[in-house]
Amino acid sequence: MRTATIKRKTKETDIEVTVNLDGSGVSNIATGIGFFDHMLDLLARHSRIDLTVKAVGDLHIDHHHTTEDTGIALGQAVKQALGSMAGITRYADVHLPMDETLSRVVIDISGRPVLVFRVDFPRDKIGEFDTELVREWFHAFAMNAGVTLHVETLYGENSHHIAESCFKGLARALRAAVAIDPRAAGEVPSTKGSLGG
Repeated sequence: MRTATIKRKTKETDIEVTVNLDGSGVSNIATGIGFFDHMLDLLARHSRIDLTVKAVGDLHIDHHHTTEDTGIALGQAVKQALGSMAGITRYADVHLPMDETLSRVVIDISGRPVLVFRVDFPRDKIGEFDTELVREWFHAFAMNAGVTLHVETLYGENSHHIAESCFKGLARALRAAVAIDPRAAGEVPSTKGSLGG
């Protein structure tokens, strides 16, 4: 089983994340941020990655540290669970509709962290959640998972739908990219023989 647990404690947050890349999408999420919990729950469900997140953060200040640090820990957990990356499909691309919104998410589990994030939100907040934190989370995740990640909302009007299409798009892209390719089982999908660097 490709699993990992990351514990990360700072003066601002105390986070524990566990992933099982070969799971069924079961989630147990508790960050203290309702909208963010919703996004992580659907990330697990649609990626079929079992995900447990326990986060205690300085929410009396704002949601920034908890959101970003959860992205860091989750990225590290995914990277650790992937191990040598032998046999993975590596690349995936998804167009994800959410009502009036359409987003495109493209991933390369390359070992080279890059984020291109072309998403505009019509509102500054979704409930109490700052929409600018969506990008912060994706950046933290991509940098720590060591993936090349392109996220673009092609069109959309509702901020909730836009955020949800990005998280669901990542989920479906991850599901495809981390899957074992039966035609290349045991092989690292790179002409260099290794991924990263």
